Amino acid sequence: MTDFIEESEDEFEGEDIPQLYEHHNIKVEKGQVSMRIDKFIVTRIANATRNKVQNNCDAGNILVNGKSVKSSYKIKPLDEISIQLNVPPRSIEVIPENIPIDIVFEDDYLAIINKKPGMVVHPGFGNYSGTLVNALAYHFKNLPSRPNKIGDDMVLDRIGLVHRIDKNTSGTILIAKTERAMTILSKLFFDRNIDRKYVAIAWGDMKGDNGTIIGNVGRDLKNRKVMTVFPEGSEHGKHAVTHWKIIKRYGYITLVECKLETGRTHQIRVHFKSIGHPLFNDNEYGGDRILKGLNTSKYKQFIENCFQILPRQALHAKTLGFEHPITGKPMFFDSELPEDMRQVLEKWDNFIKNKEI
Repeated sequence: MTDFIEESEDEFEGEDIPQLYEHHNIKVEKGQVSMRIDKFIVTRIANATRNKVQNNCDAGNILVNGKSVKSSYKIKPLDEISIQLNVPPRSIEVIPENIPIDIVFEDDYLAIINKKPGMVVHPGFGNYSGTLVNALAYHFKNLPSRPNKIGDDMVLDRIGLVHRIDKNTSGTILIAKTERAMTILSKLFFDRNIDRKYVAIAWGDMKGDNGTIIGNVGRDLKNRKVMTVFPEGSEHGKHAVTHWKIIKRYGYITLVECKLETGRTHQIRVHFKSIGHPLFNDNEYGGDRILKGLNTSKYKQFIENCFQILPRQALHAKTLGFEHPITGKPMFFDSELPEDMRQVLEKWDNFIKNKEI
């Protein structure tokens, strides 16, 4: 987001008071615990710092229920917070960039991309270039787009996108090349008529051969930058269902296939954390440390080596099945596991064969 300004209205004495623009409006949830407003806003807005928030409270730019407050104000459930700055929101055009992408299928209506880990899908805070969307704008001409507000900026960031995967998740992404294809494919996703399967490495030896995880997925009430699971029927989050089955057991980790019935942000990652099996090396959900195994220096070094090979959550969008939006023909795409996940699984295979676990 645009940096919080630090001027106060007093600095404009003798001049016209600048027009203020609302950049953020946040309604505090019913279940939110009381905390200082400067601390709360930092958990809700990327790139915000307590110093920026405090300066803007002092400048009268942060209102609660229509009245300016000090940074020490303790928020209450259902408070309405408004951040108003004299800098208007920007309108940003996506710039086409010649970034190599793996196009595994293409016709006049759609394309299938195999995304590498580490590539941001759409523009956002600190990532207004170098994204998959920038690459799509270069490789495909006149893709359908949808406006999307990112912080203070209005960005035409949904160029061709009908769904997304996380920056550090690899795998298959479906791209619409025409407005009609985008409309039909978006409805297929909305109606859950898309067959999506992921492969993940989870910590621990999971019980049973298959199962289903059900629980509402929504923003964490204390840290809005991550998701959490709320009980089914809760007023928080959205209904989410993940089906899983075991592919292979490695003692202290499990290779598992996940089938999405719904598609919530970070769904697989947060669902597996909720059942005590965070994904291997998932730094946002507790998988980036040793959770199962031996208390030996050799084992610790082994895990550290695995983390270096796979510096991300072990999650890959492997298959995608749907009906073609124009012809109605069944379409199915399967992608190989990326090199980093394959290397880690080979290391675990060798570890087991040597009877070191």
